Amino acid sequence: MSGHSKFANIKHRKEKNDAAKGKIFTKLGKELAVAVKEGGSADPVNNSRLRDVIAKAKQNNMPNDTIERNIKKADADPADYEHVTYEGYGPGGTAIIVEALTDNKNRTASNVRNAFTKGNGNVGTPGCVSFMFDKKGQIIIDKEDFEGDADDLMMKALDAGADDFSEEEDSFEILTSPEDFSAVRLALEEEKIPMAAAEITMIPQTYVDLTDEKEIQSIQKTLDILDDDDDVQDVYTNWSDN
Repeated sequence: MSGHSKFANIKHRKEKNDAAKGKIFTKLGKELAVAVKEGGSADPVNNSRLRDVIAKAKQNNMPNDTIERNIKKADADPADYEHVTYEGYGPGGTAIIVEALTDNKNRTASNVRNAFTKGNGNVGTPGCVSFMFDKKGQIIIDKEDFEGDADDLMMKALDAGADDFSEEEDSFEILTSPEDFSAVRLALEEEKIPMAAAEITMIPQTYVDLTDEKEIQSIQKTLDILDDDDDVQDVYTNWSDN
């Protein structure tokens, strides 16, 4: 899931066990299939969306042969997945956005509703919480993997079209518009700059702190159920969980 946006969550995702990695690979396989279909080409040179998903797959340690197999499969038999977005409320006024790729909207809607209900939340109407988030391209660079100068990195990012650059304790964060994300990511890749994560995401404008243990357990239950759902690609929340 994508929660409080910074590097701690990225690292947590990468340290998941093998079973969780299998689920991540399944979800990335869907993204690759949809990128081939929507981009109209199985050649990443001619399909910027596919290039971005391949980069994301590599950042999640998906083997090259697995990536190639998914692309070939999608090219031979294009998958019929639909993008679906759900919005709703968790405990304590938290906001949750769920993005899914599905071949059965009824199944996905039922599963998402069940996840919210079990965490004492509820699914709302389209647009009910998305106004609390900004859609951005986000690139995270782990300081342990980067040996260059921070000011030089900032200038490279801004020159490539980034909107913002910030330095955290253990990482650098680069934000772009969704439209400029691919160009900025590619420019950094060509400079051999290692990226811990690079994706289009939804960043909360403000975060909600939960102090009640029952509320924390409830929202965690919802997020865990959603993460385990093969139809769910991404989950965004304004819960300040770290």
